[in-house]
Amino acid sequence: MARSLARGGMTGVQVISWEAADEVLTPRRRELIEALRDSEVESVRALAREVGRDKAQVSRDLGVLAEHGVIQYEKNGNAKQPRLTQQHIVVEPVV
Repeated sequence: MARSLARGGMTGVQVISWEAADEVLTPRRRELIEALRDSEVESVRALAREVGRDKAQVSRDLGVLAEHGVIQYEKNGNAKQPRLTQQHIVVEPVV
């Protein structure tokens, strides 16, 4: 599906299956995705402050997003800097 979208001119796409999206894209995790899309955060702690949540909870949610390839971490000194892997997330339709 990602290749088809790229051929149609849409690049930077992360495709997630319907089943994975149901598990991965919870409201709290979507909030993190939106925060990462809208601003460049320096660390997990900075992201937690930005969304007003506990760092440990944010870290767990980011871990799930990383497992599914939605985010990746860049080293920023001693801090891990979360980054979206793609600009768009598409949920694969059920056929």
